[in-house]
Amino acid sequence: MRGLLALGAHLPHRRLDRATIAAVAGGGGGTGTRTVAGYDEDATTLAVEAARTALRGHAGPAPAALWFSTTTPPYADRTNATAIHAALRLPADAVAADFGGAARSSVAALRAALAGGGPTLVVAGDVRPGLPGSAEEAAAGDAGAAVLVGEEAEGAPVLAELLGMAARTEEILDRWRVPGEVRTHQWEERFGETRYRPLGGAAWDDALAAAGLESGDVDRVVVASPHARAARAVAKDLGLAAGVVADDRVATVGNPGATQPLLLLAAAMEEATSGQVIVLLSLADGADALVFRTTEAVATHQPARPVAAQVAGGAPVPYPTYLRWRGLLATEPPRRPEPARPSASAAARNGDWKFGFVASQDRATGAVHMPPARAPMGGGPIDDMEPRPMADAVGTVVTSTVDRLAHSPSPPVVFAVVDFDGGGRLPVELTDCDAGEVGIGVRVEMTFRRLFTADGIANYFWKARPQRAADGSAVTAAAPAAAG
Repeated sequence: MRGLLALGAHLPHRRLDRATIAAVAGGGGGTGTRTVAGYDEDATTLAVEAARTALRGHAGPAPAALWFSTTTPPYADRTNATAIHAALRLPADAVAADFGGAARSSVAALRAALAGGGPTLVVAGDVRPGLPGSAEEAAAGDAGAAVLVGEEAEGAPVLAELLGMAARTEEILDRWRVPGEVRTHQWEERFGETRYRPLGGAAWDDALAAAGLESGDVDRVVVASPHARAARAVAKDLGLAAGVVADDRVATVGNPGATQPLLLLAAAMEEATSGQVIVLLSLADGADALVFRTTEAVATHQPARPVAAQVAGGAPVPYPTYLRWRGLLATEPPRRPEPARPSASAAARNGDWKFGFVASQDRATGAVHMPPARAPMGGGPIDDMEPRPMADAVGTVVTSTVDRLAHSPSPPVVFAVVDFDGGGRLPVELTDCDAGEVGIGVRVEMTFRRLFTADGIANYFWKARPQRAADGSAVTAAAPAAAG
C-alpha cells in the first residue's frame, strides 16, 4: 500500500493586512491578510522548515529522493534542492532534484512520488511576487509545504492510501512571467474559467472511476489553482454537499503558487478521520485529481505544527517594510561595508555545520562545541569527538543585544547568547521577533534562514526564533539554563 506517510507546512511569522495597501500604493488591497516571508526567507528556507515539520517524529526509513517545487527559485542554472537535502541531513545516496518553474510542478512531483520507488519527500516553497497595488500582490501568499510518500513501514504507517488519479493537459496561455520579472501577467479571467471548467470535470470523473467511487463517496475536496475564479467555478460544478469543499485559506494566507496543493492537502489531513475519502483537485496548465482514503493511523496522527495553529498565529508587518524586503522600495542602505561573497570551498569544508547545524561533542566529558572543534575545551586528546545534531535543540537566552549599526536589510539586528538544553552555547542572530520581545530567559528554537546574498550567492545558515505560547507571546523559562 503506497500513500502519504507524513505531511507538514510552514507559514511565515509575518502577516500583511491587505487593507493597508491602498493608502501607500494608491490602489489594490482588500480584506483579510496574507502571509509574508521575512527578509531572510526564500523558497528554499520555507521548504526546509516545512520538511522539518513533516519529518519530525517520522520513524521510518529516510527519504531516498527529494523533489523540490517552486515558481520562485533562488537559483537558476543550479539545483536548489541540494541545499534542502543538506539542511535535512538526508543520506548522500538520496537524489535531490528540482521540479520547478510552474504552479503545476508540485502536483507533478507528487504524482511521480506516488507512482513508485522508495520513500520520497516532495517539498514546495514559494515567495510570490507582485507589483505594488496589484491584484496579484494582494491575492498571493508565501508558504512552504512537504509530503512524505512511501510504503508502510514499522513505526511509520500510511496515513492515507492512494486510490486513483487522473490528469488533463492543455496548452492554456492563462498566466506567465518572464524569468527575473516581478510581475505575473494574466489573461482575462473569463478565458481561464472557460478552459479549466471542462478539464477539472474530466479529471474528477476519471479519477473517481479509477478509484471505483462516485461523487457521493467523497468526504473532502481541496481545490487548488492560481486561477481563483476557475477554482470556485469548478468546485461549484462538482455539485457536492455543503462543507465537502475545503477552505482554500486564501482569506488569511493567500495563494502560495506551487505550494498551495500540498498546503491544502496537509490542512485537510489534519482535520480528517479514519476511512474518509479526500480528493486533491489541482487546476494549473490542465487538471490533476488524486483520490486518497485515510487509514486508522490518521486518528492518532499528531502534526508537529498544525496548519490551523500557524494560520491563527503570526504578527503584522507594515506595508512599507514588506516593500523594502521585496526590493520594491528603495531605502538608504546601512552605512557599513556590504558582506563579502560566501566562499564555496569554506562551505564545502563545513557543510554539516553550515547546513545541518551539527556540533561536536567531547566523548570524554560530554561537552558540546559550537561550532565544532577538534580539541576539547578542557584539554585532552585531539579529534576525540562525535557529531551532535542541534537543529532540533531548544535553548534559553542568557544575554542579548540590539545592534542598530550592523549591515542588515531589516535593522535593527537582535543578537543573543543561547544556552542549549543538554549542553552547548552559541552567539546567534534572532529572527521572527521584535527587539522588545527578546530578553534573558526567552526560550528559542532553531530555524534555517538566509543570512544575506552577495554576488548572487545566498549565504544560508541557522538563526534562532522565540518559542511562542498559544496567545503569540514569547515563552520564557523560569530561569536561564546552565552553560554547556
